[in-house]
Amino acid sequence: MSELPGIVVNGASGRMGQMLVRLVTESDACRLVGALERTGHNWVGRDVGEAMGGAALGVIVTDDALEAMAKAQAVIDFTTPAATIALAEIAAQARAVHVIGTTGLDETDIAKLDAAARHAVIVRAGNMSFGVNLLTKLTETVAKALDDEFDIEVVEAHHKHKVDAPSGTALMLGEAAARGRGVNHDEVADRGRDGITGARESGHIGYSAIRGGDIVGEHDVIFAGPGERIIIRHVATDRAIFARGALKAALWGLGRKPGAYDMMDVLGL
Repeated sequence: MSELPGIVVNGASGRMGQMLVRLVTESDACRLVGALERTGHNWVGRDVGEAMGGAALGVIVTDDALEAMAKAQAVIDFTTPAATIALAEIAAQARAVHVIGTTGLDETDIAKLDAAARHAVIVRAGNMSFGVNLLTKLTETVAKALDDEFDIEVVEAHHKHKVDAPSGTALMLGEAAARGRGVNHDEVADRGRDGITGARESGHIGYSAIRGGDIVGEHDVIFAGPGERIIIRHVATDRAIFARGALKAALWGLGRKPGAYDMMDVLGL
């Protein structure tokens, strides 16, 4: 048992963090060796299993990333941009696989992650599920096949507690559409419309975000052309798909050469 790769969960108290703790604990392919939370969080110093309302797991929640990473081969991280960037340097020093599901990262953040990826494996994706990554590949393929007579709109829906919009998955889909068309995503993205905006610009990729209730995640990519529409869709009904994908990515990254990877690499798409 002790020879199994050690996994740290960053943001252990969150919904995704708790799901990951359970998944890693139940896995016969790895072991839980660390649980991280921000300084001042009331879980710090407690056994993570007991903090989750269950039996003790023998892993004490800490706010010291160096301590948590001491015995780790990988860390799974669904937190905030600032927390992820701070952890990336420590994970790189430990030569640990860093799986990142954090969204809201900007270009400066990504540049810092790319620097860390020169020393360790980083797997970063806006969505860790197999279905969404297949949808991303399909989006790129369809966009490549259609000309700009077909307007592209990405519509996403999430629970009311989500703090960023468009979602990381929506942006991943829009970027795939832009790649398919051979254009710069940032130059054609319409990320908000309000008031008298004028007619839609041909070739642009539009985004719409819905927030409400407990929606896990729904994404539609609409190709709207003259007289017809093509709609491809993914609906998530269980957050466990993201946790399972993240753990698969962590195990896949073990022994790989340092570099920046995504779920397309993990899934062979």
